Amino acid sequence: MSKPNWNLKNTNLWSLVVLVLGAFIVLLPLIVVFLTSFSPAGTTPGVLGKNNWTLANYREAWERGKFLLAFANSTLVAIAVTAFQIITSALAGYALARLKFRGRQALLLVVLATLVIPFQLLVIPIFLVLKWGHMINTYWALILPTAVNGFGIFLLRQYFQTIPVELEEAAAIDGANRLQILWRIMLPLARPALVTLFLFTFIGEWNDLFKPLVFTTRPELRTVQLALAEFQEQFTNNWPLMMAAVTISTVPVMVLFLIGQRQFIRGIAATGIKN
Repeated sequence: MSKPNWNLKNTNLWSLVVLVLGAFIVLLPLIVVFLTSFSPAGTTPGVLGKNNWTLANYREAWERGKFLLAFANSTLVAIAVTAFQIITSALAGYALARLKFRGRQALLLVVLATLVIPFQLLVIPIFLVLKWGHMINTYWALILPTAVNGFGIFLLRQYFQTIPVELEEAAAIDGANRLQILWRIMLPLARPALVTLFLFTFIGEWNDLFKPLVFTTRPELRTVQLALAEFQEQFTNNWPLMMAAVTISTVPVMVLFLIGQRQFIRGIAATGIKN
């Protein structure tokens, strides 16, 4: 009777070892970046930290890179794009999940087709539209091109389909309309999916370099990634200073992911393909 338990314990032990080893391999580059950022200026990057660690790299990187303005711009753009995507994805996802209308499946296929089109292929028509609307070198040029996303629509559509229809029918009997049902019933129950969409969108916008590089030239519109790219050109050979700048730009999204990781995992697990 004890042999199966022994085999189960061995299996769990090996699974734990593999997971720990995999986590170490994934985190190793981050560990190197973090330790190098505390090294004295002029030293070469290394895995192990030294006794004379210093915070001077962070102070110098923050001042020379002008990250305060970049953080403000990236935060504004990321929050605005995330808000737009949550609103549009909730409305479109609910319509595709619950409303019966002609061409619904064809519209869903169009939404899915947008997922395979790289954003770089659309940059010329988007640029022309922004230029026609006099939005080049404005915040709108960083917000509107990604205000709607097919992934968010599909994600919320899939999650809405996992919610029992009986809840909506009961609310309709009580006199609630479609928007009230969506706001008071569907969205609170879809919190894991909303958190997942929020994390994907916010982190994606925070790490985006393409839009600021193409649609803006004004220094006051620099985002974190654009500031980091310019910083790298200036301090290519100063590894500790560069790693400090990379850490500064990475910490916010890492903290955000750690806060919402539980809801993120629930949202991904609950949004499997459902006919």
